[in-house]
Amino acid sequence: MDIRSQMLPAAEAAARIVQGIPEARLDDPTPCPGWDVRDVVNHLILWNARGGTAARKLPTTGPGEDHDFTAEPHWADRFAEQARDTALAWADPSAWEGATSLTGNKEGMPAEFIAGIVFGECVVHGWDLAVATGRDPAFPPQVVQAAWEQIVPTAEVSREYGAFGPEVPVPEDAPLLDRVLGLSGRDPHWAP
Repeated sequence: MDIRSQMLPAAEAAARIVQGIPEARLDDPTPCPGWDVRDVVNHLILWNARGGTAARKLPTTGPGEDHDFTAEPHWADRFAEQARDTALAWADPSAWEGATSLTGNKEGMPAEFIAGIVFGECVVHGWDLAVATGRDPAFPPQVVQAAWEQIVPTAEVSREYGAFGPEVPVPEDAPLLDRVLGLSGRDPHWAP
């Protein structure tokens, strides 16, 4: 399962999850240690937007990590539009060629690796936000399969860069989403 075909469904799933977050739950805890729902939403919005810029191989612009997107009007709907735009940017075959960057680093990294980060953010942080607000993420099975195939070869590198926490042991016969979460350092049975 190639993540290329699943970028848009993953983005749409993340957008649906974000649009379903009640304002009253923005201060609730999440599976990300030290981050509340607002923190995860802001992180997802920022890096998803940078993912669109990276797909187009444009310079990084816009707010930084300290920006509170949730203080802006219609932030959830704006994220839905942005997530779709980012996924569509990755639909261009040239987005996958050469190197690009989420941070503006001139050397960048292989575009395929960057695309995997953008895709993984939709799935993993989408799950974080869904469970933090008491909902089922309801990812399409093809998205979960693509996430598994993308995360297995990149988990250790992601851990080295601090994007993932230590692996959480999950039985081999557990649902595939649980195994994705465990590999990314999440406890699939986390509850607020």
